[in-house]
Amino acid sequence: MTTKTATPPATRRLGNSDLHLTPIGFGAWAIGGGNWEFAWGPADDDESIRSIHRALDGSINWIDTAAIYGLGHSEEVVGKALKGRSQKPCVFTKCSMRWFPDRKIYRSLKAGSLQEEIEASLTRLGVDTIDLYQIHWPNPEDEIEEGWETLARFQEQGKVRYIGVSNFNVSQMRRVQAIAPITSLQPPYSLLRRDIESEILPFCRQHNIGVINYSPMLSGLLTGKMTAERIRNLPEDDWRRRNRSFQEPQLSRNLQLAALLGEIGREHGVQAGVAAIAWTLRNPAITAAIVGARRPDQVEGTLPATTFRLSDAEAERIERWLAEHP
Repeated sequence: MTTKTATPPATRRLGNSDLHLTPIGFGAWAIGGGNWEFAWGPADDDESIRSIHRALDGSINWIDTAAIYGLGHSEEVVGKALKGRSQKPCVFTKCSMRWFPDRKIYRSLKAGSLQEEIEASLTRLGVDTIDLYQIHWPNPEDEIEEGWETLARFQEQGKVRYIGVSNFNVSQMRRVQAIAPITSLQPPYSLLRRDIESEILPFCRQHNIGVINYSPMLSGLLTGKMTAERIRNLPEDDWRRRNRSFQEPQLSRNLQLAALLGEIGREHGVQAGVAAIAWTLRNPAITAAIVGARRPDQVEGTLPATTFRLSDAEAERIERWLAEHP
């Protein structure tokens, strides 16, 4: 039996919307399962559903998925998990990445393609309206305007409540902003990926664009549970095997950083990953962070991130370490 957290976490408003989000949301990429280009290896659907239920029982009030995750499978699992729940979370999903019958991926922001995508997502999720519908990647770039016009039309039709973008740079955001307001941006942001700090985050603050960052623990690398041996034993279809952050010479340094986060976390009885998430939430431009999980115990380990915050001294200690280990 699971119990709800004693005090619900404070929420933050997402950009120009009336959505008030808990500091972390449930990320549903990995529960899409295996056998596709950006898989995390196989996933157990029943365990995925229990993980979602644990997150919701722990007061998390939003889920982020995408049509492409597991080639529709993640959305199906989310839909099953929410069926019959009296209190439904906000559900966010993404479009623009599609697949052929042979499971090869292609990209389209054409109006007709997006129309097919939204109808399929609504069906898989089992909802009448998607709370936040996002363009997953600005690709093909020459179709960005057509794609954004189409999302704005979905909003007018009531198929989606708010529209956002993911992985866009400032010039791309300016282009679509001229058509319709942007509610949110979803970029990668962590201690190991900070390039959005210089231009993108200030732009979002200036224009009241909410930011929900993904990979705050760099896809598990900063959880404190990753080891070189575990990485060597990842499933063949786990995309992380091909990522430079998970390979030498970067890997050893990254695991040392995780160890430092573990030291800080232990002083408060939380895991290294919670400290990594808390570091991203210190940035005033960040509304909330996406935290993925495939098992209820993983959710249990990261739930303290709804309330845990780093002190200024702890943040300075991390910055010093980064400066000393460029």
